[in-house]
Amino acid sequence: MQKISPCLWFEGSAEEAVNYYVATFKSARIKETMRHTKSSPGAEGTPLAFLFELEGQDFMAINGGSEFKFTPALSMFIRCDSQEEIDHYWDRLMDGGASMACGWLTDRFGVTWQIAPRELTSMLQDPDPVKADRTMKSMMGMIKLDMRELERVYNGE
Repeated sequence: MQKISPCLWFEGSAEEAVNYYVATFKSARIKETMRHTKSSPGAEGTPLAFLFELEGQDFMAINGGSEFKFTPALSMFIRCDSQEEIDHYWDRLMDGGASMACGWLTDRFGVTWQIAPRELTSMLQDPDPVKADRTMKSMMGMIKLDMRELERVYNGE
């Protein structure tokens, strides 16, 4: 396990969420399931937490209860190499979720995701402020990001 991993707190749906995420990402697996013991607050033997991996990144998921909720203040950022990849993650994670703006969405479990072309960061930081600005304006007007349109605008076409 890597030294630092996000731990996602679910209200009893950790197993469903982990299975959903593992089915969504091409390179994904559940690495470990921790179960409640006699001394933990849940029913003995039921899932307490999961260690899982998505695209080489370790995550923890815990059935923690209703005390805490996810907010967009923390999101999972997916760098995509093609529009097909953007569409895959967008369509899959939007199932039961809600779109936001600029490539952001909240999935049905309340986790917020940013789905963006890998090149977007360099486009927005281009030393040519005109290229960067027109790309930013285009992105700000989108819900799901359109990689081809962003490239077209960036290139001044």
